[in-house]
Order: sequence, then C-alpha cells, then structure tokens
Amino acid sequence: MYLKQSHGLEDSNLPHRIFHRKKGKKQGPTVVFFAGIHGNEYAGVDALNSLLPKFTADDFRGEVFGIYGNIKALSQRKRFIDCDLNRVWTKEQLKGIENLKQPNSEQLEQKSLYAIIKDILNSCQGPFYFIDLHTTSSKTLPFITINNALINRRFSSCFNIPVVLGIEEYLEGPLLSYLNTLGYVSLGFEAGQHNDPLAVKNCEAFIFLVLKHSGVLEKQNKHKAKAYQQILKSSSNDINSIFEVVYKYHIKPFEDFKMLSGFKSFQPIRKGIKLALSNNQPVYSKFSGQLFMPFYQKSGNDGFFIIRKIPNIFLKLSKWLRTIKFDSVLTLLPGISWYDKPQGILKANLVVARYLTKPIFHLLGYRNKRQDKNHLLLYNRERVAKKRMYKHEKWY
Repeated sequence: MYLKQSHGLEDSNLPHRIFHRKKGKKQGPTVVFFAGIHGNEYAGVDALNSLLPKFTADDFRGEVFGIYGNIKALSQRKRFIDCDLNRVWTKEQLKGIENLKQPNSEQLEQKSLYAIIKDILNSCQGPFYFIDLHTTSSKTLPFITINNALINRRFSSCFNIPVVLGIEEYLEGPLLSYLNTLGYVSLGFEAGQHNDPLAVKNCEAFIFLVLKHSGVLEKQNKHKAKAYQQILKSSSNDINSIFEVVYKYHIKPFEDFKMLSGFKSFQPIRKGIKLALSNNQPVYSKFSGQLFMPFYQKSGNDGFFIIRKIPNIFLKLSKWLRTIKFDSVLTLLPGISWYDKPQGILKANLVVARYLTKPIFHLLGYRNKRQDKNHLLLYNRERVAKKRMYKHEKWY
C-alpha cells in the first residue's frame, strides 16, 4: 500500500509529501489537511508544523494527516510551475493521469496526491474530513469555501466565520470539488493574506477546531478551544453569514489585467464602481454586493469575484427542498432529464434553463457547467453526499 512506502518524490532532497501523520490509540475519524496546493501559500504548512507536533497518540482517536500539495512550487515559492494544481481535478484529467507520457510538473504532483488520497480512503477509517488550507493575495477576513452539500454546511457552521458557496461554478477542477464528488466532508479554509503572520494564527485556530469538532481530539481543552474560537471571531469581525458567488471576472490569455490598489475581500461595493484596468481600459462592477478575492499576484486568471449574503429563510427552504428530494420534479419539465442520476447530474436545454433562474437551481443544490452551445449540465452534491457516514457525529 502507498502509505507504507516512503512518501518522497524521486528527488530525495525534496520533503516527504505526508509531512505529518498522527495516529491515536483509539479508532476514530480520519482528518486530512492539505497545505501548499499553491506554492506561494505557506501559512497552512507553518500552522501544521507548529500545532501537530504538540499532540501525542494519547490526545487522539483516529488519524490525522498533513499533506504537502505542490512540493516543487513550494520549494520555489511560486503559485505553480506549469499549471494551477487546484484547477486540474476533473474526471477527464484523472482518467488519463496514470498514462501520461510526458507529464508536466503539476501532473506529477497530482499523480502523487491522487495515489495518497485513494490509499487513505482504502486504508483508514471514516468518517473522513478533507481540509484544504489556503491564503489570498489581498487582505481578507478568514473564511470557509464549500461545495453546497448540507453535510458541508452543517460542519462549517461549527466555526462561526463567513462561509462562501458557489465558487465551484466559476472554477474548473478544484481539489475539493473532486473530493465532493466522492461524497465526503470537504472544506477550504482561507486564512488571510499570504504574508500576514495573522494568517498562520488563523490557520492554527482553524486546525485545532477541526480536530475538536470532528471528534479526533480525545482530550478536549475547553479553554484552548475557546481561545482559538476567539481568534477566528476577532479576525472575521464577528461575521458568520453564508454568502454566494454571483460573478467572476475571468482574466483572458495575454490580457493585461491590473486590479486597482486598496481593495480587500468582503468590502462592500456598488454597481458601476471602477475596480480594475484591462489593457488600460476601466473595468466596472456589474453588480452591487461584496468584493471577494481581488487579484494581486502575478499568476492565475481569477480577476475578482462578487458575493452576496444569502438570507436565512432561503437557507432553510433549501434544506427542506433537498430533504424531500424536490429536484426529482424538475425532470417532469420539458427539456430537463437525468444525465447521470446516481451522480446527481441533470441535463437542461438552455431554452428551458433560461426560464429557471440560477437561484432556483442553487436552492436545490445544483451548480451549472456549460456542456455545449445548447445544453447545461447541472451538478448536485447532495445526492452523492455520504450522509450516513456522518449522521452520528455531534455536529450533524
């Protein structure tokens, strides 16, 4: 099995990919932390190195892993070498990953990560928790990003910090989207700005609270938990709402994009405000809302996002509609059919989908991807979520 081998890459000077593995004396959940999926984001690495060595087997039940993402990019402190490692976790990419004749740097990293993930799932005991630790190029409150499955929403509610839904609709191939297709609790945590020391503290706080709420920490220190929760509460300005992405500015190849200085995540903005320059032409906001992850780095194509707070009444309605599997009614409408029912994927004719607005699909947990010029594929994480695996957990 892969876990019984050395986890270094072929270059023995590089660190082992699994740089922390803690196993408790009792059986319990398995928590997997990924750090450095982007090589210029070190806060997660530093936080895991600071926190996990303090624990012994007596403190844990189950297992905890700390896994490097993009080792080569981390060694060069670059976001990536050839392509973004957090944009390649698609079904098509994974299907051919074993047979690539001339893999690029990130494909080699992905192949190694993919083998470890599969082996953890085969070798360890559930329930499983996958946590991807990140930072951003702009100033930001700490926040959680999730695919919109109820198990993710429920676990995210333990931390009382902002939660952002729907980003997977605008990104192709994030690691967490792949893990959500498998049905496991999978959260992304954005700790703050890349080089801000507070981002490391936020990461430490979040890691500790994940271990506490997942039930991995056998001996729960209430005073430490309270202190760590206070760190996140203070860093997030006591904001714990759920937001949804409504717009993304995508930077085109060879476009000269420059975000205007001074913007930060969760900053309120109004429609028409000047946000950036594209080839020296002004870029204005198309929506009112809150700015999210403005682009202040040299690589990547996510210019900025705009988010809006989701009213609680819609969150409650969404939960009820999913519980009764109301989405089955959609297939009675002309132009909508199951593309892959076990995976929760609908196919919709664009003529029909035009009259069923995004908020309706979002209520039911669907996110859309364009299949061709005439059809959308609508993906629902609810139908594949392994709810039975988590139903006895305290947070559920």
